[in-house]
Amino acid sequence: MQIDFNILRTLAKPADTKIVLLVIDGLGGLSGGNTDATELEAAKTPNMDALARRCICGLHSPFADGVTLGSGPAHLALFGYHPAEYQVGRGVLAALGVNFDLRPGDVAVRGNFCTVDEEGHVADRRAGRIDTRTSEQKLALLRDIEMGGVELHLLPVKDYRFLLVLRGEGLGADIADTDPQSTGRKPLQAETKNGDQASEKTALLVNEFVRQTANRLRNEDPANMVLLRGFSQRPTWPGLPEIYGVKAAALANYPMYRGAARLVGMDALESEDFSASLQTLRRIWSGYDFFFVHFKPTDSAGEDGDFDRKVALIEEVDGKIPEILDLEPDVICITGDHSTPSAMRAHSWHPVPLMIGSPYCRPDDVHRFMETACIAGGLGPRFPATSIMPLLMANALRLEKFGA
Repeated sequence: MQIDFNILRTLAKPADTKIVLLVIDGLGGLSGGNTDATELEAAKTPNMDALARRCICGLHSPFADGVTLGSGPAHLALFGYHPAEYQVGRGVLAALGVNFDLRPGDVAVRGNFCTVDEEGHVADRRAGRIDTRTSEQKLALLRDIEMGGVELHLLPVKDYRFLLVLRGEGLGADIADTDPQSTGRKPLQAETKNGDQASEKTALLVNEFVRQTANRLRNEDPANMVLLRGFSQRPTWPGLPEIYGVKAAALANYPMYRGAARLVGMDALESEDFSASLQTLRRIWSGYDFFFVHFKPTDSAGEDGDFDRKVALIEEVDGKIPEILDLEPDVICITGDHSTPSAMRAHSWHPVPLMIGSPYCRPDDVHRFMETACIAGGLGPRFPATSIMPLLMANALRLEKFGA
């Protein structure tokens, strides 16, 4: 059940407790490789298994059964924001993730450099996962494109990803993605979803930008085209400090996740990798109440269809768990934002393993942190992702009693 933020705001109370939410991106999986086990089940995870025996476990449902979420809404759901009520495009998250000064009326878009074949069909949606330096070189070819009185801002985000921001009068963001989300198809035209005048104007500008971009990149290899998604304008939402009264920090090395954290009022701190994130966690431990720690590579391995690499990455995270526990958090939660089975090479709708530990949780009979065991956990097989944050706050003794 989604609890109204206004109610939570009245229940929030201060406490000298610290909460860690560790998100292993794309954690959930399916059987694959040479085994009937999922990636998590195939991994050797003695530290997470030992912790699970002291926790309450289950599987969380990121949204509605059968609905697959993107990374943005999946993380926002973990932070307590229902995906149907609090919707924002990847463009805003990318802009906030790279600290772009996004102003009212700006239209932000997340872009991918991609590879198209001689007939214009997408051959690789990520252009071979080119690095950030290469993306910056490609963006330099595009920055002098003129857009009829509209300012054009182009910034690298991470690897093959970049940010496009249009700034001008009368722009709208109700525009469908140009990314067909599969290979073998041509990039789509930017079109409005509901036909409002501001978005119609913006769609025409976007199509002109794409046309000029295609001409300038046609001889580049492998990044010879762009795909655009997540047209959006910055919303105004209540943040975690306002709702719960916590000072929250985010430790993530991918900009999009820092953007999602900033959108809900966290201080987002950049890290080179997971080890650096944990070093920063120790350094800032005394200054914050809530810590969102993010690990991305498991999701990338799943999208690449690399079962063995995803297993190895889960084991890498497990080896770092003692560093978090040494800080003695009052509440710890380990989960993923969604499932990314390597067998599917994509995000999926499957529920995600979840465990929560505190002095006030009721441990269950789960002895291994994995999908089949968590089905029988005390949180159940379909725990709503949006209920995780209130439960963490309750275990941190940060919520008052409701009613007389």
